[in-house]
Amino acid sequence: MSEARISVLCSGNGSNLQALIDSCASDAPDSIRGKIVKVTVNRKGAYAVTRAEKAGIPTDYFNLVKDGYHKLGEKDAAVLKEARLKYDADLAQRILQDKPDLIVLAGWMHVLTTNFLRPISDAGVPIINLHPALPGKYDGAGAIERAYEDFKTGKLEDNTTGIMIHYVIAEVDRGEPILVQKIKIEEGESLEDLEQKIHGYEHELIVKATAMLAEKISAAKASKT
Repeated sequence: MSEARISVLCSGNGSNLQALIDSCASDAPDSIRGKIVKVTVNRKGAYAVTRAEKAGIPTDYFNLVKDGYHKLGEKDAAVLKEARLKYDADLAQRILQDKPDLIVLAGWMHVLTTNFLRPISDAGVPIINLHPALPGKYDGAGAIERAYEDFKTGKLEDNTTGIMIHYVIAEVDRGEPILVQKIKIEEGESLEDLEQKIHGYEHELIVKATAMLAEKISAAKASKT
């Protein structure tokens, strides 16, 4: 069966990337039936690059400042907005050069505009993201910390937060959920304990969702041959 071609975007340590790499290399029945064709990072020194290189996966470091979209320390909002739009358009073209079947955001700390999303959508390539909150809750950055603060003040319903894998759309963290995992916060649990627990679930969920979509993609490709 034809493997799904997967492009992964990261900004930091890449622990979720490592889970994807390990699953792609596994022969287990529930492993990802796909190949990671590129890992793109937008932050210098992102350890995700080392993880990819160890696995023999090509990498691309593409950065707003390094690649000349705006100067370091730029404050002008109009300049920053224009730079971001140009960067996103060019990022889409760089990603599409590898002819991916699926794009996975695994700790990608850059909100993508329609200048990226539209050409990717036009090419028929789904984009998925992991967000450490339940659907409709704690959109954007700091989701775990915000859920924990609500827990401490008694505002968190059923003392339960969670994580989800969702399709990426222009509205941040509002795309259709693919998989959702509820996670209960226990009395006496510290923020650090909660973060560690959530990260453990993240690795499982991002692999499961990627494997599910890769299976569908692989089957569709095979039916065309």
